[in-house]
Amino acid sequence: MTKDDVKRFLENLTDEQEAAALYSAMAEIEKQPQLAEVYRRMSEVEAGHAEFWRSKIEAETGNIPKVAIGWRTRALIWLTRKFGTGVALQTAVAREKDGSAGYAGQPEKEASLFSVQEDSHKRLLNTVANLNAGGMQGGLLAQMEGKHRSGGGNALRAAVMGANDGLVSNLSLVMGVAGAAMDGKAILITGLAGLLAGAISMALGEWLSVQSSRELYQHQIAIEERELALAPEEEAQELALIYQAKGLDADQAAKLANQIVSDPSIALDTLAREELGIDPEELGGSAWEAAITSFLLFAIGAIIPVSPFIFTSGFEAVIYSLVLSALGLFILGAAITILTGRSAFASGFRQALFGMVAAAITYGIGHLIGVSISG
Repeated sequence: MTKDDVKRFLENLTDEQEAAALYSAMAEIEKQPQLAEVYRRMSEVEAGHAEFWRSKIEAETGNIPKVAIGWRTRALIWLTRKFGTGVALQTAVAREKDGSAGYAGQPEKEASLFSVQEDSHKRLLNTVANLNAGGMQGGLLAQMEGKHRSGGGNALRAAVMGANDGLVSNLSLVMGVAGAAMDGKAILITGLAGLLAGAISMALGEWLSVQSSRELYQHQIAIEERELALAPEEEAQELALIYQAKGLDADQAAKLANQIVSDPSIALDTLAREELGIDPEELGGSAWEAAITSFLLFAIGAIIPVSPFIFTSGFEAVIYSLVLSALGLFILGAAITILTGRSAFASGFRQALFGMVAAAITYGIGHLIGVSISG
């Protein structure tokens, strides 16, 4: 046994321990009891994998390794507790995919079993993400788990993209004006105007998008309610077909569908979730909450490049603006790696580089325009 083998064992242990911690957190906050139980079982499986690699390391080195949960996983767990399990689903799918592929090339016989289990977890998580986990029935989950089909962070992505849009767009605007003329007051007014215009535009667009979605969902649910009252047998057949497509045999699907349709209130809720992919309790979320959040995120990003011009002016303010903007872009790029799992430095550097290129281009264009106008 070589040092490389021990290093590999330690990497496996770290990955499995972090996966177990993440699924445990998802199980704690999941509102659907059946789905929470699936996450709990997945956590136990990953913890079992971790214990195997811990025992291998102990057998080789005589020491019991103590591995801490990494910052990226801790941050993802925090986001999951804050915004719900949907934040972690796609990241968990990617981790399971990487875990399955990684085990496929390892010599231990247990690694083959672990690879199959990781692939199984990936399939379930994909199914949950694609089929609106909130509406999946307990019976269906039990079937999926029994067959070992157990497998955005959208909130963080939206936050990073909103702040990034504000930062890059206002940085480009400020640099364009700075290239044309070094009048600090004019640059400050332009930057603040760009901040307000962009933030209001983003907020209005988000409000219209969410409100339109809510109205569409309400209309679709009303149609479903009428169809359920007029033709419950047809709705039961449609629901049975959905469950068959998800893996139940025809008799089980028909029995489950008829049982659901027999209670109108449960039937409407289930049909909305399973047939329409709508959570009646959410209906796409609050339009005002989405608008305010979008406004604030854009404004937070947009204030960074203009803030130096509040305190200073001229070339000094331009340098401060570029430095602060580059730092802000680096942090935003690094933050998204909580979900992507990539190098925080590489992602942050790339984000900052692209922002600086955009700033240089607009500064150059502004300078050419300023020279031509003054000439």
